[in-house]
Amino acid sequence: MYKSQSPAELPDCFYQNKPTLICPNTQTPNHSLYLSNLDDQKFLRFSIKYLFLFKKAVALDILKYSLSKLLVHYYPLAGRLRACTLDDQKLQIDCNGEGAVFVDAFMDITSDDFLEVSRKPNRSWRKLLYRVEAHSFLDIPPLVVQVTNLRCGGMILCTAINHCICDGIGTSQFLHAWAHVITKPTLDLPILPFHNRHVLKPRDPPQVNHTHLGYTKSTPALKDNAHVDIHQYLLSQPLAPTSFTFTASHVLRLKRRLVPSLKCTTFEALAAHTWRSWVRSLDLSSSLNVKLLFSVNVRKKLNPEIPEGYYGNGFVLACAETAVKDLATANLHHGVKLIQQAKSSLTDGHVRSMIDLLEDKSVKTDISRTLVISQWAKLGLEDLDFGDGKALHMGPLTSDIYCLFLPVAGNFDAVRVQVSMPECVVEKFEYYMKEGLEENGDINGFHEFHNGEQNGLI
Repeated sequence: MYKSQSPAELPDCFYQNKPTLICPNTQTPNHSLYLSNLDDQKFLRFSIKYLFLFKKAVALDILKYSLSKLLVHYYPLAGRLRACTLDDQKLQIDCNGEGAVFVDAFMDITSDDFLEVSRKPNRSWRKLLYRVEAHSFLDIPPLVVQVTNLRCGGMILCTAINHCICDGIGTSQFLHAWAHVITKPTLDLPILPFHNRHVLKPRDPPQVNHTHLGYTKSTPALKDNAHVDIHQYLLSQPLAPTSFTFTASHVLRLKRRLVPSLKCTTFEALAAHTWRSWVRSLDLSSSLNVKLLFSVNVRKKLNPEIPEGYYGNGFVLACAETAVKDLATANLHHGVKLIQQAKSSLTDGHVRSMIDLLEDKSVKTDISRTLVISQWAKLGLEDLDFGDGKALHMGPLTSDIYCLFLPVAGNFDAVRVQVSMPECVVEKFEYYMKEGLEENGDINGFHEFHNGEQNGLI
């Protein structure tokens, strides 16, 4: 039986086999693949780590064989990242077919055991994804997969997909293609991957003719509180994960708070509410300017549109900026309006200007006084099905100071907001996130947690 001193702590994995490399099962093109300026930003040099819990395991030989077939189509994921400049500023993919890392393991728990703790990511979850020993980010294979079979016959699938190669839409496209190869092996892929990143190539010469608030070239001048670095403060604190599930009725109550009323999306209302709660809980100077960065898919915003099947980074970070006093004291209308303006500014010309700006490798994402929100809730990740039903749980492997909007299994209209906060402000943050949204004092609609023993990023 699964027993642990802490109900949230997972037992160790048992590895019967060594990690293997899954290569494309037929010969694939051998060349270098250009990465766009949106792909190889320093801000994206990490792997997107997903965790899926399934009620019934898929046979390992089927998973391996289907992955080898799929990598014929998605052959860059079987390659390796390489620097094409001496200073590692520009990256490319060496499409050499070396293969993806595949690991199988066993953990002595049931799917119900995991579901009990599934809203509380902690360090022990890292056992569910094999750690590749590497000297640098570039040495880690772009795709790492661990399949952990459970005592009940279920499985946990964890994937690490290099963010320089895929964005959220691209990873979802890849994972659904994998499921398609397993469940409909005789049928062609419904969407073929589009590899060419030159559709997002900068202009020559670059034409930076828009203002890009989300980027900075150098340290801001020390005036008007500009030297305050919230990001560094957060990293210096013991952090605790927080999580809140917002149902459709919660979102409706949020939207009713907008005075004057303003038509907005669920994302806009939740993003404004989370940003405002984050700022209020941190006790910042009222005159400090703060930012919100959030991902926006621009595949259909460009002219011409990015071709179907493009799985590279086809998103940009929209930026809203305001003074703390204006965000914290006003109702949600102010934050929602700023978010809508940031979204509407992302025209073809604005995005092209941003791509050109990133030709200057001294430019970096400005995260010093910024909440970053990444939208996973509408990517279809929760619909992943390898033949025996959709995932019982889908989410990230870890919690971070970057905020995620996550899908809720079985409830398409619900969104789970997850972000790590300093332990000293968790209660305050939870209060602001829940403020006015409970009905008759009932807080059961929210699932929040924090673990005072967590220390640092998890």
